[in-house]
Amino acid sequence: MKDLTKGNILKVILQFALPVFIGNLFNLAYNLADTRIIGSYLGSDALAAVGSVSTLSDLIVGFVFGLANGFAVITARFFGMKDDDSVRKSFALSLELGVIISIIIALVSYFGLPGIFRWLNVNPQHEIQARAYIVIIITGLIFSCIYNVLASSLRAIGDAYTPLIFLIVSAVINVGLDILFVGGLGKGVAGAAMATVISQLISAVLCFIYALVRYPIFRFKGKDLVPVRAFTAQLLSGGFSMGLMSSLVAFGTLSLQTAINRLGSDIIVAHTGARKLTNLYMMPFSVFGTTMATFSGQNYGAKRIDRIKGGLKTALIINLIWISLVIIMSWTICPMLIKLITAVDKKEIIDNAVRYQRFDTAFYPIAAMVTLFRNTLQGMGDHISPVISSGLELGGKVIIAITLTPILAYWGIIIAEPIVWAIMVIPLIISLVIRLKKAQAVTADN
Repeated sequence: MKDLTKGNILKVILQFALPVFIGNLFNLAYNLADTRIIGSYLGSDALAAVGSVSTLSDLIVGFVFGLANGFAVITARFFGMKDDDSVRKSFALSLELGVIISIIIALVSYFGLPGIFRWLNVNPQHEIQARAYIVIIITGLIFSCIYNVLASSLRAIGDAYTPLIFLIVSAVINVGLDILFVGGLGKGVAGAAMATVISQLISAVLCFIYALVRYPIFRFKGKDLVPVRAFTAQLLSGGFSMGLMSSLVAFGTLSLQTAINRLGSDIIVAHTGARKLTNLYMMPFSVFGTTMATFSGQNYGAKRIDRIKGGLKTALIINLIWISLVIIMSWTICPMLIKLITAVDKKEIIDNAVRYQRFDTAFYPIAAMVTLFRNTLQGMGDHISPVISSGLELGGKVIIAITLTPILAYWGIIIAEPIVWAIMVIPLIISLVIRLKKAQAVTADN
């Protein structure tokens, strides 16, 4: 356990963020390896099939990830208040609610697939493989949810290293099973999905055992699983807020995917490769966003508003330094990276992916602010402004998919995110300034 309300801010943030960064790096490495393995063994058609539903997978898994992080923000706040009983109950109810909600999502998603595929404009030649892949991912959603609740709960009490260890184990198993199922046993794209689910199951079981053995504060009893209205309301408010925030972002991207799927296989493959690289470039945003959610949650509970301001400033400076490096990479080694990720060498595919990267990276400072501000506000108990901001992102992407893409083709997709980032950061800045001033005034009065 680590108390984030004390010590040098830069040191505390970096110590917390480093294992989160390495964990995300391993997770991304798996995703890149998964793309490479599918492209190498099964070809561009299989890669396009998976790419055509990858945003659906991101939507579902993203909601579960946000849900777990939202639960953990409440746990972090209780930890900052030194309320061990509430920490234990928060942990128990987070697991219970996570399991119930993930089962409901899986059932709704499975039965809604025919309509979702039509809405996504999935190419008929890709439909069989796309369905084989996404059905297995949906089936294993409960394991993803359990692991994310466990990992985020550990981070809520300051332990960011244990989730890293289990994530590394999961990533290694995942890649190994990918090669076995796809390359060795010829299971196709279904084999890649099976590898993901099995690795998540193993990681969830190991993480659960460790959490209960290592931390007495998590050893819940049957009574802790009994819902208390006010308590459950806090968890659901925080969980659904961050879940909606994540899913609205993914849903907006999903809307763009419907337009992308009309542009042909080459564009689908180009965008799939470009987005994989984008995930790498933007990873520090989410890492420090996760860090600020826990950091601000603990410090808000401890009424250390000065530390929240200092932490936010520190995280912004670090992200700006990273963005400078990203822009340089986009104009130098980007073509090589796209080839490495997609295992294809077609000029049109490479050129479109590179064009996407070079334009969008110029606007990354706004994207970094969006992620940091949203998570900081969540940690401070503002569950409304981040959702409003994400709603603006969704609306903007839907409008662009409908209006600009038919006119500008792939350029409509390229300019979409910078436009919506500029719009959605405005309410976040206003809300953050107001929230910090009010919190500072209350602290001064006390």
